[in-house]
Amino acid sequence: MQVASGAKKGVGVWSFNGVSQALAASGASWYYTWNTQHQGVTTPSSASFVPMVWGAASVTDTSLAQARAEGPYLLGFNEPDMAQQSNMTVDQALGLWPKLMAAGKVLGSPAVAYGGDTAGGWLDRFMSGAKAKGYRVDFITLHWYGGDFRTPQAVDQLKQYLAAVYARYHKPIWLTEYALIDFSQGTRFPSAQQQADFVTASTKALDALPYVQRYAWFGLGADPSKASSGLFTSGTAATAAGRAFQAAR
Repeated sequence: MQVASGAKKGVGVWSFNGVSQALAASGASWYYTWNTQHQGVTTPSSASFVPMVWGAASVTDTSLAQARAEGPYLLGFNEPDMAQQSNMTVDQALGLWPKLMAAGKVLGSPAVAYGGDTAGGWLDRFMSGAKAKGYRVDFITLHWYGGDFRTPQAVDQLKQYLAAVYARYHKPIWLTEYALIDFSQGTRFPSAQQQADFVTASTKALDALPYVQRYAWFGLGADPSKASSGLFTSGTAATAAGRAFQAAR
């Protein structure tokens, strides 16, 4: 059964058993893999793939050529403000940015893990530097994880963050990772029903925000043996969150 979906609704994808079947069943209109390629993932006719240049080591002629071949959009570096992720200084990111611009894409900013609305934060310093150098940044890319598992409060907190970032930069926003996960003391997940309720309410809220161009849930895959925010445990087995995602329009 083909699931209708809004143009904004997307998902982050990694390989698991039945990944291509799950992606088609999810109703996502777009996806990404934190890479310039989507090895092992077949793009359904209802969706498009968006490449990402993950970090400094990913800025190669090969990866940029792959990105250029994939269509109009390109996502910038992944969580450069986190040591465990692309771990880049603002100056390092700005130094490589002309190579991403040369890929000829509609180009998204580096996706910071947090503090996109903070004066003097990583993203703020990057955007100031890009403006000073005349560099192109077409949209702002953000990640957000909520540690308050009450649906109305979580949705309100997400909306407040997005509004604050938009007020600072006045550029379209792509929310490329988001879910309810509390990282404040280890990693804590809500109940399956809480995650599903948040999917339903947050997708409705994001669809209504004109400055949010796209969003991607984190993520498509789920390990059935442990708690997660994932949507499918196999190609055909949707979690509660996955069923809510399928139903979102």
